[in-house]
Amino acid sequence: MHSDTSRENLLSPGAHEIVVEGLSQRYHVYGSGPVCLAVPGGPGVVWESLRTPALEEFLTMVYVEPLGTGRSQRLPTHPHGYTRARYMRSLTGLLDRLSLSRVFLLGHSHGGFVAQYTAVHHPDRLRGLVLYESAPVTGPEQMAEASARVEEFVHRNQGRPGLPAALAGLQAVGTATDDEHITAALRALLPIYLAHYWEREEAFRELRETITCTYISSLDEDGKPDLIDDRATLPALTVPTLVIAGRYDVICGPRWAQELHELIPRSWLSLLEDSGHLGHLEEPKAFAAAVRTFVHSTPA
Repeated sequence: MHSDTSRENLLSPGAHEIVVEGLSQRYHVYGSGPVCLAVPGGPGVVWESLRTPALEEFLTMVYVEPLGTGRSQRLPTHPHGYTRARYMRSLTGLLDRLSLSRVFLLGHSHGGFVAQYTAVHHPDRLRGLVLYESAPVTGPEQMAEASARVEEFVHRNQGRPGLPAALAGLQAVGTATDDEHITAALRALLPIYLAHYWEREEAFRELRETITCTYISSLDEDGKPDLIDDRATLPALTVPTLVIAGRYDVICGPRWAQELHELIPRSWLSLLEDSGHLGHLEEPKAFAAAVRTFVHSTPA
């Protein structure tokens, strides 16, 4: 763990820990090039699930462990209170500590919700935004779309011996209220998050056996739902934006990627044709190529 507070040391390879608003924030640095903060999904999914060595070839990747996740500190109201506004403050606090003015910000899934919220409120801090498997809304509309996509997944995989267990895992997510049960549910449902899990089972076996998740609720510190609807604010977004989604993603798939693309002025859209929710693992070359083209096309 690095303790020197100089910018150079805070961006040196490896694990780091800083304090923002009295809470310890952990992050991990790999690669070289322009700085890109990467925010994982869930909320609560372990940061290693988002690590992408192909991006580290041309970016200094700063993989964030969001508050409450992994070894970053938990809020006093844990598991509640992890609003996008709170996550945003920890991200901008990290940028302040790193003495960075404008960076790339990549958010995956729930991390995408946080990233687009940050871009709307602090566009001056960002050189570019990558919304990876994100959506402009949460709530009933998104759940209805996800249910329809799950039905398509079931149809494509009818007869697979592992299908019932995966569907049971998906159901269990809704009832989990601690780290152990949310992790077990995530591991069980992982095939649904991938385009062709059973055809590539050996390649994803280690991920399924080791991925972990912290239980974080969708409630704010007062116990109220932190619902998302960015349709009114995204048309005013000025940050150059790349939207990426997997063709087979059941959670934040092509419908939402297309809507984000239409809402955000001058945005780029990249659909990974052979991926689900984890295209950086399923099609790492195509994923990295899309990000590389976007980065190189974005003014310094």
